[in-house]
Amino acid sequence: MPLPPPPSSPPAPSREALRAHLLATGIAGTVATPREASLRRYRLFAARDPRALLGLDPLGAWRERDVLALMARRCGVSADPRRTEGVDTVDPDRTLRGLDRFAARLGRAVAERRPVLFGTGHPHRLIGFYAALAQGVSAAGGQVLTPAQGRSVDITTRFGLRTHQIDYVQGVALVRADAGPEAGCEPGAHCHSPLPVRVVLGVAAERGGPLPGLVVGDHGWVCGAGQLGFEAIGPADTDDPAPFVGEAEGRVAVAVPLDDGVRSVCYEPLTRYVLNRACLSP
Repeated sequence: MPLPPPPSSPPAPSREALRAHLLATGIAGTVATPREASLRRYRLFAARDPRALLGLDPLGAWRERDVLALMARRCGVSADPRRTEGVDTVDPDRTLRGLDRFAARLGRAVAERRPVLFGTGHPHRLIGFYAALAQGVSAAGGQVLTPAQGRSVDITTRFGLRTHQIDYVQGVALVRADAGPEAGCEPGAHCHSPLPVRVVLGVAAERGGPLPGLVVGDHGWVCGAGQLGFEAIGPADTDDPAPFVGEAEGRVAVAVPLDDGVRSVCYEPLTRYVLNRACLSP
């Protein structure tokens, strides 16, 4: 069933206006993600800790210094390993170029009538971003997939192993915790695991399809899908090197550098910009 048409919204911002918005909101420029948190995740990734891999199985032998150098090139963080604390930066021009490539992939998928799967492990901040894109895809005649509704998936959290349920909000997949401290949270649970996307894709395959021609998401959704050979695109923060390594190795099609933890309303201009660039604006 097609999603409801997107509500009327302001026109898409110009590139210059969006760049200013990125800097003003902290989506790019000086970001809130602490430098020490990013470096800790780079060390975990180099050690191939599953918490940092997000479902990616790197082809290369990524040392910590290699990860830092990559993130400096792809995001604009400081390449100086002696900088171990304080704030870090995302280059807004890299963000804009990433959004352009993201929009081109999304627009091409719709033009080619390929089904699209949306999923997020960051629903508290990014659900509106993905939901508006899903509505735009549906309004343009594209197919937004919603398989495995209600299926269970066991995910290791800081509270131990917890059973979650696959759910969809306005066409966007997420997980909800069955019990424990995360139970009943809205609009869903924060999750880095690739297990949800594996469950969703497995159910779609068991039913004979359709399978997505494009997966749009973050964390384990984009890395887990890319690792399985699906075209995958999405945003990623400076403390999540896996999507950028996946992009460098050809498993992730597009990783857009940005702070994924600002207020959800701040991403609305990015959505309008992407829909316009993808030729999906109403």
